[in-house]
Amino acid sequence: MTAPVSLSASATAAAFAVRAVTLHAGDVPLSGLLAEPEGGSEPRSVIVAVHGRGMCADYFNGLTDPADSLLTLGARLGHTVLALDRPGYGASAGPLPDGQPLGEQATTLHRALAGFARHHPTGSGFFVVAHSDGGKVALHMAAQDAGSGLIGLDVNGCGWRYAPEARHFPDTLGGGASRLNWGPLHLYSPGTFRASRALLRPVPAREAAQTATWPVQYPRLAGRITSPVRLTFAEHELWWELDDEALAAMTGQLTAAPVVTVERLSAAGHNISIGRAARAYHLRALAFLEECLRRAGDTPAGS
Repeated sequence: MTAPVSLSASATAAAFAVRAVTLHAGDVPLSGLLAEPEGGSEPRSVIVAVHGRGMCADYFNGLTDPADSLLTLGARLGHTVLALDRPGYGASAGPLPDGQPLGEQATTLHRALAGFARHHPTGSGFFVVAHSDGGKVALHMAAQDAGSGLIGLDVNGCGWRYAPEARHFPDTLGGGASRLNWGPLHLYSPGTFRASRALLRPVPAREAAQTATWPVQYPRLAGRITSPVRLTFAEHELWWELDDEALAAMTGQLTAAPVVTVERLSAAGHNISIGRAARAYHLRALAFLEECLRRAGDTPAGS
């Protein structure tokens, strides 16, 4: 049985009432950040933001401009936004020193969200925005949740087959991966790289061990996903094979998803949410959420 969710009251300095939170999945604490609609109004949905490899929940909090962050923009449009440190990161790094494999991370996140839903309004349900390796976890979540709940998935920086340059799997905290992670430097505001050091976390061993197996995992998951899926790839995304044939093969695996879209975001590198294109990406992700809500029969108040 999942333990009740506990929310920390400590506030963080951000543009839109972002505060630190702790959720519990059984005996595993998951730290993160929470932004809610103004005035205590009921949320239209809960956006769950899932960070990538070697990062943390603050990735979604507007590294150089909080006004462009997913937390701020989502809350202003009437959604609760919950950015969580994945299992093996943040508060769970102590009880899970080696982390969890991707599928176990998905199960842990589901348990934490079930606890959150017992104590907080969730509107039309959960919508997942996920980056890079967090996208892998999100796809596992959707496969586990088949037919029963996620409003949709908006995944960026996560493909199926690795590009030749990425097949040596350098650690994303170094080891020659800088070009793959960032792309051209002009895609980021001054100070981004210095500030981004505060986002970096060690990659848990059990997660890192699964990097090479993702091309095998994906086809086993994709056919079970019944939520709408939007895949975004930056113009300067270098981790994945992204020619038309490769993308058609990837989307062709999503046979049960009612909607599958692929978008390429110009003037962006792999770390979209901390680049100059962050606002454009977040607004497009929120627009896809609007489409998903309309499919589910929800409309904004006053419309």
